Amino acid sequence: MKKKRNIIGCLLGLVVMLSACTISYKFNGASIDYTKVKSISIKDFPNQAPLVYAPLAQLFTEELKDIYVRQTRLNMVRENGDLDLEGEITGYDLTQLAVKENAFASQSKLTITVRVRYSNRTKPEEDFEQSFSAYREFENTQLLQDVQDQLCSEMVEEIADQIYNATVANW
Repeated sequence: MKKKRNIIGCLLGLVVMLSACTISYKFNGASIDYTKVKSISIKDFPNQAPLVYAPLAQLFTEELKDIYVRQTRLNMVRENGDLDLEGEITGYDLTQLAVKENAFASQSKLTITVRVRYSNRTKPEEDFEQSFSAYREFENTQLLQDVQDQLCSEMVEEIADQIYNATVANW
């Protein structure tokens, strides 16, 4: 009987110890030391591309801010954040693809390119300036005006993800 009580006591002790120890993982991709990095500033990204799509600058800037708000605990500040992002949209290009036998293109490719300057005030060795881009192809039976909003939305999200991964998702 005494032996049975000791086994039950040991098992209860083990259960208590295991329940007191929890390990938690967060799979948002961010590797941020929140004891040092508390804020981020993201300046507006003006559209300096030769071909201009009017809503692109605001769409891109808002998507970039949104990804950091959704996936980190960083405070968004107007300027001088611990992390700082600025840059400009440098390309909004339409290219004809897949030329058919009648010398007409059957597809077009829309490409957006953004130049980014990233500063990390807590780790200046991580600062960089880099261009990011994304593209989508569409059939020439469609007018650019008809597919532009959807394609731009997809590409802006992709570029924002690329920038996020390059800045705070240091896997």
